Amino acid sequence: MSRFELITPRTLSEAIALLGDGDPEVRPYSGGTAMMLMMKTGVFQPRVLVNLRGLDAAYGRIEAMPDGRLRIGALATLSALEHSAVASKHAPIFPRMLKRLANVRVRNVARVGGALAHGDPHMDLPPVLACLGGEALLSGPEGERRVPVEGLYTGYYETVLHADEVITAVEVPDQAGLTTVYLKMTTRSADDWPALGLAVALRCAEGVIQDCRLVVSAATETLRRLPGAERELIGRIADDAIFRRAGDAAAEETETMSDALGSAEYKTQLLRVQLRRALQQALVENRQP
Repeated sequence: MSRFELITPRTLSEAIALLGDGDPEVRPYSGGTAMMLMMKTGVFQPRVLVNLRGLDAAYGRIEAMPDGRLRIGALATLSALEHSAVASKHAPIFPRMLKRLANVRVRNVARVGGALAHGDPHMDLPPVLACLGGEALLSGPEGERRVPVEGLYTGYYETVLHADEVITAVEVPDQAGLTTVYLKMTTRSADDWPALGLAVALRCAEGVIQDCRLVVSAATETLRRLPGAERELIGRIADDAIFRRAGDAAAEETETMSDALGSAEYKTQLLRVQLRRALQQALVENRQP
């Protein structure tokens, strides 16, 4: 690993100013679980790391908002999110999916903001937050802007974040009536990188699908909504036949990619089958009081 300088600002404005000269060798740092691996292998060699851990504790809070939204500070650790009673009440998917995200040592250090900003499509948290309708709050010299999590990514390891912007929080709307399921298919251990990540949110009334959000990741270059499959579902009676049609539509509309975890053809078939299973699971849970 090459030498670098670590600077710890005490305010958000100071951190943004340090990032503001556009130098690609100056990068923000919070948990560093992915960045340090890249630095050790020589993939990335920053000259300066701007350590965000010294910022106000407010950027690590997880709290319910008066209007029903959940606000997750970007500096909250994945372990804090996993064990947050507030987050679990808002969306029970959080503790369930986080138990299989890497291991407890990583979750104790990795931060929510870094998991979003890193841009690796194999990350587990971004598709879940996108499926929940989450918005990332980005702060830079021009102030704050909101970006839907599903719109954060432009390519492999590429995001819409400017060099002088940082994620300060994620806000998740009220999930009343929605059931969310995340299926993670790995070819190695259960907590390893997924060959396919699939998040499904479903709302039914009297057996009819009123609303759904479907997000795929890991098998694709970036996380992707599945609008074609969603159209197959909304307004239809929830049964295995319509779930199979949605799986076929998802396979048809999704361009998968080959990597060490499987071929594109394998991942396309995996998506077709696992979407049906995720929808079946969401339907069962949606019917439970």
